[in-house]
Amino acid sequence: MKRVLTILVFASALMLLAACATPTPAPTLAPPTAAPTQPPAPTQAPQVTKPPEATKPPAPTATTAPTAAPTAAPTRARTRLSIATGGTAGVYYPYGGGLAGLISKNVTNTEAAAEATQASAENMQFISRGKADIAFALADTVYDAYAGQASFKDTGKIPVRALAVLYSNYMHLVATEESGIKTVADLKGKRVSVNTAGSGTEIIANRIMEAAGIDPEKDIQRQRLSIGESVNAMKDKKIDALWWSGGLPTAGVTDLTSSPGMKVRFIPNAEYIQKMSDKYGPFYFKLPIPKGTYPGQEADTDTVGVANLLVVNEKFDASLAYDILKMMVDKKADLALIHAEAKNFGLPQATVGSPIPFHAGAIKFYADNKITVK
Repeated sequence: MKRVLTILVFASALMLLAACATPTPAPTLAPPTAAPTQPPAPTQAPQVTKPPEATKPPAPTATTAPTAAPTAAPTRARTRLSIATGGTAGVYYPYGGGLAGLISKNVTNTEAAAEATQASAENMQFISRGKADIAFALADTVYDAYAGQASFKDTGKIPVRALAVLYSNYMHLVATEESGIKTVADLKGKRVSVNTAGSGTEIIANRIMEAAGIDPEKDIQRQRLSIGESVNAMKDKKIDALWWSGGLPTAGVTDLTSSPGMKVRFIPNAEYIQKMSDKYGPFYFKLPIPKGTYPGQEADTDTVGVANLLVVNEKFDASLAYDILKMMVDKKADLALIHAEAKNFGLPQATVGSPIPFHAGAIKFYADNKITVK
């Protein structure tokens, strides 16, 4: 018995020593947090392919720009346009200057400037050579350029297209009272300005005189002066008469008829329309200058009328052509403030009277306004 007690005491001592020792834990007794079936906490990040909540805005640090940012690039690159007009004393120049201002103000990314020129014929050459983007011109001159005929035989066909018919020109024939000129036939032997060489005015003047039996190269003392120069020459008694194709009123003619001591006559010329149309085409029509249009004009004067067009090269940007026409219609009231003739622009009259095809951009614009043109 005593021996058994001794063994028990010895066993208890061994157990007490084991409890006080720090042996290396066996692998099978590792704490639960290190169990191999449970991933470590740091690698438990959100899935990167998960899309953001629909109701949450993108994080400030996102690198993808929104597709509809207010600073999106414009649809048209910055564009500068040159508008070929005419002499500063005529209608084209102020009309073109006002149009340029409206384009620059209202057509996105577009800046326009009006250029003084020798008018219709020169403007067609500028359109052909790319020296002008838009031009004012008379319908008969535009057709000659399009067909490569008359004064454009040497240059050949010019790829010109119509944007709009703007207003009608009146063929003024103004003579001093002292010259005794009362009819076109009376110009024979007189000093006559037919406007600048190759101008639309000269072309029509030559055709009227030809129809009246006058050779413009032999039967008159021909001067080729701009409207401003013609007015000054008549004031100085250096010429007896002047031809001018323009809208109403033309500033130069108003200046002439307003000058103290200046007495002039407005000479009718519409009687030659049929002969001209038979030979050159149906561009001409009877158009009276109403009495009182100019100081001292006491009666209506029947003249040869012809339409004025706004034209471009056929390669002109179609969307820009569309936007310019849309602006002109939308801003018709502002356009009318430029000049009295600008009041005549509008729909559908802008589509009536062009002897050449319309530009693709113009065709689309008019179609969108339920007007069919070619």
